[in-house]
Amino acid sequence: MAARKASEPLSKAIVEEVWKWGGMKPTGVTLRCMMDFGSIPTEKSLLLSAQFLHKELAIRIARRAIELENLPYGLSQKPAVLKVRDWYLDSFRDVRSFPKIKDKNDEFAFTQMIKIIRVRHKNVVPTMALGIQQLKKDLNPEKEPEEIHQFLDRFYMSRIGIRMLIGQHVALHDPHPQPGCVGQIHCQMSPMQVALNASEDARTICMREYGSAPDVKIFGDPNFSFPYVPSHLHLMVFELVKNSLRAVQERFMDSDKHVPDVRIIVADGIEDVTIKISDEGGGIARSGLRKIFTYLYSTAKNPLDEQSYPGGETDLVTMAGFGYGIPISRLYARYFGGDLQIISMEGYGTDAYLHLSRLGDSQEALP
Repeated sequence: MAARKASEPLSKAIVEEVWKWGGMKPTGVTLRCMMDFGSIPTEKSLLLSAQFLHKELAIRIARRAIELENLPYGLSQKPAVLKVRDWYLDSFRDVRSFPKIKDKNDEFAFTQMIKIIRVRHKNVVPTMALGIQQLKKDLNPEKEPEEIHQFLDRFYMSRIGIRMLIGQHVALHDPHPQPGCVGQIHCQMSPMQVALNASEDARTICMREYGSAPDVKIFGDPNFSFPYVPSHLHLMVFELVKNSLRAVQERFMDSDKHVPDVRIIVADGIEDVTIKISDEGGGIARSGLRKIFTYLYSTAKNPLDEQSYPGGETDLVTMAGFGYGIPISRLYARYFGGDLQIISMEGYGTDAYLHLSRLGDSQEALP
């Protein structure tokens, strides 16, 4: 389907269709349900999955399209937000114009179509960030309106869910799945190993930015594993370690003192797996602590503007300044029933507690 220009008015029919589907209630699924359903992908199970997504994606995409059309403070009219809205409307029409899925040929064609949707939406996060920057110029820089914050929480949480459902369905078609994996879910994921990989990635970026990087030490049971989505955990740990490395590096850059390690502790409880990331990077003032979960705030220089538009897919690309890493990491944690808490001692350092539900029976947190 040809993409529609932002300046083109919406047809009455598409508006009515979007409102009809946006009024329906989405159906949340659990991690365990995804694992059980996809453990042995058969023609029948893939058909059922596609039929579920055919309806579910229309509902979820329509709900976001409606919200994008009705944002306060003139945000809906910002050029970047209009672009995102059009992506959602194009995807809604693609899903709704797809015929009923009756056999494996239909299912295969549907899978190819939702792959296109996933690619279309890959730059939603930086594009929305650009829209927020366009809005920020009109607002009091010290205050993020609560309605904007709540909208972004809902919007990004919904995006996590849509990408998880599409990604899981697509991954079930992989002819050579990774051992121990059901789609994107690793049934015996080692949080120690994921934390190690994420830390190495964060250190690489720190080395690139500053020429050196503090060491990261990881403590915990290397044999412990639990079912989770490794890409989600990698993203969260990467972001938190990246922030810690930056804080320590900047505090000790011109110092003769020994540069302290960033420490990661992985604890396996009965209900939760908790990962604590501790640094001695000087901490965050109490007045700044409440701002770190907002989307208009960053302690670093902002890398996003119309001239330096990020081209690749990544929720968290640069070392700092996006202002999105912490709030989006908390959404990823909450998506399957976990949470993220930040506790700081100004003048010393910061502890981030990442709680993940170990049982896999938490339903998606749907907006």
